[in-house]
This record gives sequence, C-alpha cells and structure tokens, in this order.
Amino acid sequence: MIIFQNVSKLYKVNSHFSMALDKVSFGISSKEFVSIVGKSGAGKSTIIKLLIGEERPTNGRVIFDSYDVSKLKNHELPHLRRRIGIIFQDFRLLPTKTAYENVAFSLEVAGRPESDIEEFVPQALEVVGLKDKMLHFPKELSGGEKQRVAIARAMINHPDVIMADEPTGNLDPINSWEIIKLLLKINELGTTVMLATHNREIINNINRRVISMENGKIIRDEEKGKYMLI
Repeated sequence: MIIFQNVSKLYKVNSHFSMALDKVSFGISSKEFVSIVGKSGAGKSTIIKLLIGEERPTNGRVIFDSYDVSKLKNHELPHLRRRIGIIFQDFRLLPTKTAYENVAFSLEVAGRPESDIEEFVPQALEVVGLKDKMLHFPKELSGGEKQRVAIARAMINHPDVIMADEPTGNLDPINSWEIIKLLLKINELGTTVMLATHNREIINNINRRVISMENGKIIRDEEKGKYMLI
C-alpha cells in the first residue's frame, strides 16, 4: 500500500544543505500498525510530509496505492489526501468551532451532504468517547479530549491510512495511553496506522512493527520491535 523506494530529501538552510532522509526504503501493507521512532530530526515528520505530497523527494519514489505521490500535480493532491487522516501533536482544532463543527468541517470540505454530516459526526465522536461533549469548544476540553476530537476528525472520511505525528507529545501518561488504545482500536477495525513518536514506553508496550530512524536513515525494522535508540 505504501512504498518508499530509495528516498532522499535535502533541505537548503541558508547556503547549506541538510539531509533529512538518506536513501530510505520500506513498505507498509494494508491494515498494518507501524511505529516510526527516533529522536527529533531523525526524519519521522519528513516521511509524513512526503506521503501527503506536502514535500517532494530529492531522489527516489513515494508510492501510495496506485498513486506515485512524487509525480502528482497540485490539483491531484486533494484526492490523495482524502484517503489519509492526519493527527498532530498540537491538535490543530479550529478554536471558534465546537467539537461537532470541527469534525463536520472535514466532511464539508469533501463536499458531503448535510445528511451525511448529521449521521456520521455523532458516530465518530461516540467512537472516541466524546458524544456528550460535541457542543463544547476546544477551550472547554482537556488536552486528551482535544486529541480525541482530532482523531474523530481524522477518521470521519473513512481514510485508508491514519498518520499520527507525535499524538501524545502534549499529554500526560494516562491520556497518552488512552490515545494509543484508540489508534489500536481503529487499526483493528481495518485502517492502516502510522505512528511517529519518540515515546519509548508506548513503543515498548504495544508489541507492533517498529521502524527505527537516526540521522535520516533507517537503522532497524522489526516486526515486533522495541525502542532501542541510545
């Protein structure tokens, strides 16, 4: 489903070049749960940006299902991105919209009818345990609740893949585990999940595939891995 073929990414910083990814190759099958781990600057976020076409590889190919992402034109990217849900560390909720409206916004952008919105948004919020708070604004929600709204928003269009970029970075341990359990539940329902994190405790307890990165390179890829970076 997802293939990175010998992908390198260079960024120009002032007059110097910085290597974000260095000849990275891996594949992720449909319905897998894969964690990409490494310290800040290891290349985790760059992989996500390349997969959604926000950045283009300097060399190599990025494949998502039938799309060669590295060759897509800008007007073709929205079709790709509707198949990918993204969860960020900082939630990225719209502060002037309720939890319901934040989730509904994704359907509105996709041009879905009001009948779909009225049916699917409460269902998504129920899955993440927030149906009773769907009229609350972000400022009225805890950090864990905000991330749950973000998860509902990411899954509302029934994407093939959910990518979570440091989703527990702003949360305490209890809320962090609740978010991870939600992602595991979504995966069990058939959605591919990519988790980018440097949270050692989470990785060492979920017993799923781990791709370890360091300085833009893959240094380890294990079916049931641990966070073993020094």
